[in-house]
Amino acid sequence: MVKCIMSTMTTSKSEQKSLCVAIAGFGAVGGVVARRLDLGIDGLTLTAVSARDRQRAEDRMADFRDPVPVLPLEELPKVADVVVECAPAAVFAQLAQPVLSAGKTLMSITVGALLENWHLVALATTHGTRIIVPTGALLGLDAVQAASEGHIESVRMVTRKPPAGLAGAPYLSEQGIDLTGLDQPLKVFDGNARDGVRHFPANVNVAAVLGLAGIGADRTQLEIWADPTVTRNTHHVVVDADSARFELKIENIPSLGNPRTGKIVALSIIAALRKLVAPVCIGT
Repeated sequence: MVKCIMSTMTTSKSEQKSLCVAIAGFGAVGGVVARRLDLGIDGLTLTAVSARDRQRAEDRMADFRDPVPVLPLEELPKVADVVVECAPAAVFAQLAQPVLSAGKTLMSITVGALLENWHLVALATTHGTRIIVPTGALLGLDAVQAASEGHIESVRMVTRKPPAGLAGAPYLSEQGIDLTGLDQPLKVFDGNARDGVRHFPANVNVAAVLGLAGIGADRTQLEIWADPTVTRNTHHVVVDADSARFELKIENIPSLGNPRTGKIVALSIIAALRKLVAPVCIGT
């Protein structure tokens, strides 16, 4: 097994350096990422995880080839070069602050929470580190980022999810929207991406990612539909720019452990981690 040696430490010629990775959140996404790291990825070593139910997480760890400790959020930076955030939005700042203050890299999928805590970008700058946002459940972000180097006139995304994929969203209860027994598509939100992510913090973080890649969350338009006719989380994006006009559509298979999240999200994190240590990087 490759020994993980923190990047701040010196290594001898006999030791192969590996990037130490800790994961905050051991659920439907974090659990998949942790399992893949445990199976082995050259240049990456899992060093710790964090979970709300520590005992349950430790029990799951018993099945790993190389079990790692289950630590409180604030202790993860002590054992990692990169901390992968797969946790609820409510604990984002509690995790991000110590990670960035320690000069460690934060890889985050709760991008809506990042928008609400934008001061953390200045903290990353102060400590000479980075916040990395994987592509997640979307596609074509390289094209959006390239187009933003010119002029983008408009970006609009229409998201359709099975009703279960929107269950628990605060906005639904606030507006008195009941999706029980829904038998036809229902538009539950039409506005900008910033407001959409605020109202649906666990459902459409992808809209925040799109906003950051392009013209900003305030100018990125978003529709959200509860649609009992679909079985996959579907995102349709239309971009009008001076360099190109393009449409992107992806149909994500919901995660078995969490229907609000697509299976591809965990795979996107794994791909982003590989990119950190790969000798050749593909894409913008």
